[in-house]
Amino acid sequence: MKVTNKTILVTGANRGIGKTILESLLTHGATKVYAAVRDVSTVLPLVEAYGDKVVPLAIDLSQPETITAAAQTAHDVDIVINNAGVLKTAGALDAHAIESLEFEFDVNVFGFLRVAQAFAPVLKANGGGALVQLNSVVSIKNFANFATYSASKAASYSLTQALRDSLSEQGTHVLSVHPGPIATDMGDAAGLTEIAEPPSVVSAALIEGLENETFHVFPDTMAKQFEGAYKGFAEAIVEPQMAEA
Repeated sequence: MKVTNKTILVTGANRGIGKTILESLLTHGATKVYAAVRDVSTVLPLVEAYGDKVVPLAIDLSQPETITAAAQTAHDVDIVINNAGVLKTAGALDAHAIESLEFEFDVNVFGFLRVAQAFAPVLKANGGGALVQLNSVVSIKNFANFATYSASKAASYSLTQALRDSLSEQGTHVLSVHPGPIATDMGDAAGLTEIAEPPSVVSAALIEGLENETFHVFPDTMAKQFEGAYKGFAEAIVEPQMAEA
């Protein structure tokens, strides 16, 4: 699946990985990219740089009505990339753990599902296309200092697997992207600056994953270490179509 001449929506496209994805898509020939963000004014520098190829679109993953409205506006999308997410640094025994978990689940899990439900009919009407979810290596391995965030990403990864099976019936390809530490504001806030790699490694691997129609993408050095250990399980259990017990 080439991104050339495609209309694509990217949530959280105003900074970090999302901004780099948007710019990479345009470099690879995307016709139009909806930059779906909470504050559309933050996308104006991208509009100034790329003109009408970038279309600001208001989406807040914690506000279902904004997602519904966005799906009505962006009725021409071929690919939806759900990149937006939130992080609270919380261990399982921290006093604010439950509050953090609720916050992260609302955006990282419920928000993703809201996007999938709203845009599935749009993708179907436009020939199938693709749905991409930015998960994480912590969706596979929980790190104690990021216990609640890891749990939210594990849940979003589980939903990504379900959506892969459900959306295949309408010809929609689903891609699950699992970065390790990436040099973004979120990565800095998590204290991962020294080991983080540039967002460009994620955008490049994502586009390659779409072209190859793979399910899992492990973009960076740490992620590839996870891939090496996880690949056998994924190929034997996660990726095959299996009958329910």
